Amino acid sequence: MRKMIGQPDKIPLSHSTLRDLILWGEQQLESHQAYFGHGTDNALDEAAWLISHAIGLPVDFTDDELEKLVNEQDINAAQACIKQRTKSKLPAAYLTHEAWFAGYPFYVDERVLVPRSPMAELILKHFHPWVDENKIDRALDLCTGSGCIGIATALTLPKVQVDCTDVSQEALDVAKINVEKHHLDDRVQIVQSDLFSSVKSRKYDLIISNPPYVDAEDMAALPEEYRHEPQLGLAAGEDGLKLIIPVLQQASAHLNPGGAIIVEVGNSEAALAEKFPQLPFTWIEFEYGGHGVFLLYKEELDAAAAILKNIN
Repeated sequence: MRKMIGQPDKIPLSHSTLRDLILWGEQQLESHQAYFGHGTDNALDEAAWLISHAIGLPVDFTDDELEKLVNEQDINAAQACIKQRTKSKLPAAYLTHEAWFAGYPFYVDERVLVPRSPMAELILKHFHPWVDENKIDRALDLCTGSGCIGIATALTLPKVQVDCTDVSQEALDVAKINVEKHHLDDRVQIVQSDLFSSVKSRKYDLIISNPPYVDAEDMAALPEEYRHEPQLGLAAGEDGLKLIIPVLQQASAHLNPGGAIIVEVGNSEAALAEKFPQLPFTWIEFEYGGHGVFLLYKEELDAAAAILKNIN
């Protein structure tokens, strides 16, 4: 985006082109020290995203479109949107009510975290080489939030049935919107559940989870934008393992032979590895960024059952 738009010395708002308006938005975001991490990683891309939303244009502008003059109505709409972003510090996705994950659009609002998991890369690769997609008939997205992981899995693997569970009914209301958005009512089931409590008798070939994993120290240091997200989806106790431990203890009972569980733990990777040095975690590396995602097979969990049972 930077190469396409350029960087003039001053941005006028009268007789402005779309290029001028986007560069003005970039300057506003930078001067107000907006934090990026909910769909973009820089002020220019975020300004383009917000302004395209405000004036009703797709964000993939052509050079000719960037040189077109914008009218007063568009200028006012763009200014209002950028002002709301800088004053409220709301993540841009909450203003546009849209976030993209694994190439698919999802509705989001303050009831759910903004999708940003590196698991999108795994889904786009059909979980290869870790899991044979032809052996996945049923999958569970545990702590689903907006439903993005489970829904993207169902879209990518069209024969798979997916359960999406979360303890938060508000989050599940958003997930239902996304199930309907992608016409998946026949293959994706939304279930309110405190971890596995409401799917006790069900077994899966794949369990995927992006549970709360932010430890107390990281919670205290979060930028203001992240504080608009539901803390229920972030905070996980002093060491970030409050939910990870029961997930590990209970997962095997819900996996078919040969099944696997893939969990994102982010910065709590070190604490988890220290807590369970005997567990043979496979830490997945990502081509496009991201860390702290492990994989374990049912048989590995079964072999560690005694260890897991004695951990609080």
